[in-house]
Amino acid sequence: MQLMLVLIAASLCMGLAAALLFYYAVTRDWFRDVEDAKYQVFWSDLGETVDGKQEKHHGIKPKKRRRH
Repeated sequence: MQLMLVLIAASLCMGLAAALLFYYAVTRDWFRDVEDAKYQVFWSDLGETVDGKQEKHHGIKPKKRRRH
């Protein structure tokens, strides 16, 4: 019985900590620009295509597709 009370108290404390962390993140604008994060991967590639440079394959030749 005592162990159950400890487990309930621990779960309530963890839930409260998660809620406070979420509130802190919202008030600090950590979720302000979520959509921009997924495009950060492609920014370096976009800079190369705008400059007119060709991609380097680093010694790997692209495979040719067969047509059936």
